[in-house]
Amino acid sequence: MTTVAIIDYGMGNLRSVAKAIEHVAPGHLVQVTSDPAVVAASDRVVFPGQGAMPDCMRELDLRGLRTAVLDAAASKPFLGICIGQQMLFDHSEEGEVAGLGILAGNVIRFREAEMLAADGARLKVPHMGWNEVWQAGPHPMWDGISDGERFYFVHSYFVAPADEAVVAAQTAYGRRFTSAVARANIFAVQFHPEKSAHAGLRLLSNFIRWAP
Repeated sequence: MTTVAIIDYGMGNLRSVAKAIEHVAPGHLVQVTSDPAVVAASDRVVFPGQGAMPDCMRELDLRGLRTAVLDAAASKPFLGICIGQQMLFDHSEEGEVAGLGILAGNVIRFREAEMLAADGARLKVPHMGWNEVWQAGPHPMWDGISDGERFYFVHSYFVAPADEAVVAAQTAYGRRFTSAVARANIFAVQFHPEKSAHAGLRLLSNFIRWAP
């Protein structure tokens, strides 16, 4: 039986993530936890998050979970979702706060000057709703998911990796931005797979089977 830890640092709709993973992983143990020991003992780790980056970083440290996240990201299949992707990077413009520095690069806000659709209409920030995700190349996490498949987004900031080699997918919203990253045992996405119907469930199912 695979054990999956969903890290709870007080920021995010963890119930929907847990229910989605339980749906695709019957017979496996899915635990929403703020206990570093449970995270360390789990086979796989999911790192979700919603809200503002400074609040997320503060709450992570207040709960003593920073080391547990760093260790999990270095040693076992690791899935970051939304802010859980952004926190992996060096720095965020949101509150000018340092991230975990697991991946090199910054988190930046959509620029108002770029928020134009192809027909010239003004695009809103936050970027909210369904959008196409274009894969950078093959990856086990994309198994069974068509290139250009639509996923659900809610965000005003996105990651800008220093190393293009970690870019796993891009999405267009005024500009092209990185919507998924991958390195070794880490896969992280800006969109919400738990809110993305069949494609999102397929991604989560792939994560349960992924053997990096």
